[in-house]
Amino acid sequence: MPQMKNLLLAILLIFSIPAISQERDGSQRRDGSALMQQYQNMNFTISGQILDIETGQPLEYATITLSNQLKKDEITGGISDRKGKFSIEVKPGMYNIKIDYISFESFTKEKVVIRSDLSLGEVKLNIDVNLLEEVEVRAERTEVEIRLDKKIYNIGQDITVRGGSVSDVLANIPSLEVDIDGNVSLRGNSNVKILINGKPSGLVGLSGPEGLRSLPSESIKQVEVVTSPSARYEAEGTAGILNIILKKQDLLGFNGNVNLNLGIPEQIGTNGSFNLRNNKVNFFSTTSIRNRTGNGYGFSKTSYSNLLIDEKNDSEFDNYNFFTSFGIEYYFDDKTSIILSSVYKDGNGDSFNKNIVKDISSGSVRSINDRLRNETEEEFSNEYSLDFFKDFDTKGHTLSARVSYETNNDDGIEDIEDFSSFPNRSNSSFEKITNLDEQNRFLAQIDYVYPIDENTQFELGYRGRKVDRETDYDVSYLENGRFNSDPGLSNIFAYEEFVNAFYSQYGKKVDKLSFLLGLRFEDSKQEIDQRTTNQFEIKKYSDWFPTLNLAYEFSKMESITFGYSKRIRRPRGWNINPFPRRSSITSVRRGNPFLDPTFTNSLEIGYLKRLEKFTINGEIFYSNSKNNSVRVTEETGELVTVTGGRDDESNPTLQVPVLESYPINLSENTRFGAVLNLTYTPSRSVRLNASFTLNDNKQRGEYKGQSFDSDNTSWSSRFSGFIKLPADISWQLFGYFRGPSETAQSRSKAFGTVTSAFQKTILKEKGTISFKVNDVFNTGRYRYESFTDTFFREGEGQWREPSYVLTLSYRFNDKNNRRSRRQRSNDLNFGGGEEDQPIFIP
Repeated sequence: MPQMKNLLLAILLIFSIPAISQERDGSQRRDGSALMQQYQNMNFTISGQILDIETGQPLEYATITLSNQLKKDEITGGISDRKGKFSIEVKPGMYNIKIDYISFESFTKEKVVIRSDLSLGEVKLNIDVNLLEEVEVRAERTEVEIRLDKKIYNIGQDITVRGGSVSDVLANIPSLEVDIDGNVSLRGNSNVKILINGKPSGLVGLSGPEGLRSLPSESIKQVEVVTSPSARYEAEGTAGILNIILKKQDLLGFNGNVNLNLGIPEQIGTNGSFNLRNNKVNFFSTTSIRNRTGNGYGFSKTSYSNLLIDEKNDSEFDNYNFFTSFGIEYYFDDKTSIILSSVYKDGNGDSFNKNIVKDISSGSVRSINDRLRNETEEEFSNEYSLDFFKDFDTKGHTLSARVSYETNNDDGIEDIEDFSSFPNRSNSSFEKITNLDEQNRFLAQIDYVYPIDENTQFELGYRGRKVDRETDYDVSYLENGRFNSDPGLSNIFAYEEFVNAFYSQYGKKVDKLSFLLGLRFEDSKQEIDQRTTNQFEIKKYSDWFPTLNLAYEFSKMESITFGYSKRIRRPRGWNINPFPRRSSITSVRRGNPFLDPTFTNSLEIGYLKRLEKFTINGEIFYSNSKNNSVRVTEETGELVTVTGGRDDESNPTLQVPVLESYPINLSENTRFGAVLNLTYTPSRSVRLNASFTLNDNKQRGEYKGQSFDSDNTSWSSRFSGFIKLPADISWQLFGYFRGPSETAQSRSKAFGTVTSAFQKTILKEKGTISFKVNDVFNTGRYRYESFTDTFFREGEGQWREPSYVLTLSYRFNDKNNRRSRRQRSNDLNFGGGEEDQPIFIP
């Protein structure tokens, strides 16, 4: 029996093995399928850092493309950050990896199997030698870089500004407005601080930003729009800061470019830049000569209770400008250099204006008064700068210093003739106005940046400047064959300003949050000397200016920013000269030496979203200004007689009171608005950009029972389209439209203008020829209405007629030459100064 029992047990065991085996195999298959599904759902990371092989500098915004070879429609990727680093999550599989950066050779790695995290380490890209001819400006359109406290517009090959001036460049930038006199406003606020290469400059002009029209657009590399300045920037400018960066080449060997501009109405000019460099010394220079003519017009109709005046202005101008800059940079080693540079500008212009005033109160012309004005202006400036740069062994550890001196002269003579031409020709009265304006400026500055660790830095610096200015203003009338000075209007006014500033700021990145916290102290002293009346005034004031900039990155493609700053507007120039200045026989303007500065607190929030072919950038801003200056108008008690032109009793005469206007600290000003920028790039050959700006300005104040309350809402939009056509032809279209706006005493009507330009590459890609038409549809006219309780005026004008400009450009360089191995991150502002140090964004 035991043997039989063992036999049965063995048979049972033999027949049980297949069943057990099948159950085990099924379990294994189920487990394997689950593991495979779990594996396919996993994410692995591909990371690395992209560097310039020559300089070792990180390349920001490099494009990383990952193509799945098993699923051809599955493409993913990303862009590198400020340190050139990237980290992209992918599913397991086989990929082709491609890394692109504009003007650099592409990096490719094919059939890479991803089954775990992969680090590519340092990926070093080489400059594409075939594109070195365009190394100065690599884009064929204006690109924008968004930083923590500013936007950097790379002017590039924007063909709609070819043959133009800096004013034309600024007019193309979102949020900026340039009026018919060349004055620049930012987000509707005209108190903009304009810098050239990071410092105040005589190139801007003593008479205001109109001097920017003497600088050719081809000399501009970048424009920095700083709406929420950090503590590094001077506190002047309640609207913000515009920093215009001039081009400077630093390629080894001999390199340069030349441009020739021809236009209608008559315009001719040429400009060029070059550099000659070896391993120790770099010589660089830019020179421009330009002559331009044009004309404009304006007319208005003014209604009083018993008087109707028809007024017309016709103007002509002929301007000549010469500009040159020269610099030498000496490299002690790869980390230390010194730059000696100079800038010279010389310009003169003639203008003629004819003003005709008609009295048409009776339905027909009762009298005609003519005013002819010839003006000759000469302006020149000299600037000298010495800059020192030192990079220490630790990345981001820098020291820079600057000393500069400049002198500016702006002299003008106006010859004015007044007479009545109807009903009879009267005798002419002659007036001569001479204005001699001289200014000297000295600047000393030092900046030090210390990186505490990879994500933290500390910065401090000093900036001191002294400005002295003297204006000799003379008004003379022709009497008995000679001009006699009017002692009531002629005067000499001197002004000195001293500002010493110290600042410190601390920046840090914690995970996805970056912040920059700063504090600036400025001590100011102003000496006002009205030498004609022996009126002398000294004003001293000091203040602290805190700043805060925040940025939060939701991802590499999406971020939000916040900025706060306190700013100041110091009164100067004619606003503080107490001596009267007559603009007509019934109107007098004077300054107020007791005017105090205006302080402004500003806030802004920005949002940035980058998609594959679409970029959205929006901002909301708010500012509040206390102690704002407002010009008030009062009657002086003096009456003048205005006659029609005949010397008999039938001649119509009017007793008109003389009005005097002067500024006082009166109102509170609040600004609120938004900016939206949209960019669509469907391909490398097409780029479309649109922007929209909305401003709401409220002013509140009262003086001697008169309300100065006003509310003004305005808006503007811009559109730019760039298309790369066959046969190396590019077409660019730029449109600007400003909506209507209204204040308590005026209305401005809507207007718009369109510029179109074509460009073709020639001479084996070494040259270009471009043609543009400004104001294609002749719609660039301003129309307005102004009104008070006593009059209503409507008018229209045009600063310049449509123009046509042909530009020829040629580039030359040594193809085998490379960029310098030492290339500071602050190289954009070669002149040094407070804007030279990179804004801290870890």
